[in-house]
Amino acid sequence: MDQGICHLNCISIRSDADDRSEMISQLLFGETFHILEERDQWYLIYADFDHYEGWVLKIQVTLLPHEAYKQIKADNSHYSREMISLVGNSPEKMQIITLGATLPCYSKGSFSLGAESLEFEGEINSEMAGRKDLVRTAHKFLNTPFLWGGRSPFGIDCSGFTQMVYKINGYMLYRDAHQQASQGEVLSFIEESEPGDLAFFDNEEGEIIHVGILLANNHIIHCHGKIRMDRIDHSGIYNVDSGRHTHKLRVMKRILE
Repeated sequence: MDQGICHLNCISIRSDADDRSEMISQLLFGETFHILEERDQWYLIYADFDHYEGWVLKIQVTLLPHEAYKQIKADNSHYSREMISLVGNSPEKMQIITLGATLPCYSKGSFSLGAESLEFEGEINSEMAGRKDLVRTAHKFLNTPFLWGGRSPFGIDCSGFTQMVYKINGYMLYRDAHQQASQGEVLSFIEESEPGDLAFFDNEEGEIIHVGILLANNHIIHCHGKIRMDRIDHSGIYNVDSGRHTHKLRVMKRILE
């Protein structure tokens, strides 16, 4: 089974091998994957970070020799904390990477992407951070517009937001809200929650369709049109602009001990 890496800032993962099919997620710079199937100009991939499957364009990824892939997988992951950075080893190869990009085999200001060595001078994280760092990271995404399947500061959805905040701080969350709801420890009351805990919300059929990050003083940061902060109570999210409840609370989970 072949392996590869995303060498661009952010590419679409689609539900089918077609440019017009739904974007179900994104692969970010430095994230690796396995190839499950090949069809024309497309690969069906299995993303190593969150085990998500979908189709990507061949020309938007780089295949890795097995030894290079093993070296990247054996290395502790380093993630960019910078909103936007430029990386490259020559003027014609410079490109933008954004918050949450993975920096493979990072050491002393440089990292490798396959055979290439690239410079990076910004703030990174390589270990499990605490609640204050989670909240600080979440605030960096404020006003990012909603994008179905999005995982970057240029556009993001509710579970992409929670996943990326946790990823940047050294934790793995699954891709979709209902999958994330299977992780962590259940909290019985809002009063038990701490900043950084997750809250999940369901629809009339009881399906979990939304997730956000709890903050202090009964506030929540989540994606609803954009990344925004609202109030939360035992009924759900109270939108401070419209003056009404928008999401019905189902369960709260603690991921950090």
